[in-house]
Amino acid sequence: MPLHLQLLFPLIVLALGQGLGGVQVSALLAGVAYAGWVFAERQLPARLWLPVTLLASVALAAHLVPGFSPLPLGEPRALSVDAPPYALRLSWDKLLVGATLLAWWLGRPSPPAAWSSQRAWLAVLATLLLVPLLALGTGLVGWQPKWPEILWPWLAINLLAVVLAEELVFRGLLQPLLVARLGPRYGVPLTALLFGAVHLPFSPLFAVLATLAGLGYGLAFHYSGRISLAIALHLAVNLCHLLLLSYPLRLA
Repeated sequence: MPLHLQLLFPLIVLALGQGLGGVQVSALLAGVAYAGWVFAERQLPARLWLPVTLLASVALAAHLVPGFSPLPLGEPRALSVDAPPYALRLSWDKLLVGATLLAWWLGRPSPPAAWSSQRAWLAVLATLLLVPLLALGTGLVGWQPKWPEILWPWLAINLLAVVLAEELVFRGLLQPLLVARLGPRYGVPLTALLFGAVHLPFSPLFAVLATLAGLGYGLAFHYSGRISLAIALHLAVNLCHLLLLSYPLRLA
């Protein structure tokens, strides 16, 4: 993908956010600097580009960079009788990470994969079954099937501003680095462990289940070489959570 088309991804996000009042001037400058750094990969040594890109991406996705304000997309509402009210909102900083890294990913050569279609699909099926069942079995969530009114906007926001950012940071940036250094036996689980660790603010149990889910996403990516499969699996797990289980989490 040509550089000018890659730049469109983050610039559209920043322009929309600025126009809707969710991206202040300081955040706009930080966002432009972030995108410029990411797309300067070929002009920078990998040992410098990769750690800075990882740290900057995590800082933005974790809402640690000032100047970004989420866009509310409705009033809080109870989606499950056993869960607190949930309010859908769009986080411009996390959307920026997903859009920028997606453009970067589309502009690079496909990474080598330990191709095994059977193992990739086994990881997909195991993740889709085990993660919800363990969430139910541990009491983190309850059985709450539903078809919420916010399904379609939720699906779009979850894909664009949650799943894309998380998968491209952890599976797109971090996992290939760790697999190259440590081999897949250690690199894939370590990536999953770090993925779970960033979910600790929800609860320790949620972080454990996120680690298990991250292992499934990582194996699907490792054996298929397709980040799209990890993204689709991640979105499917989140969708099962919304449609079948307590959402966002069961009240203690």
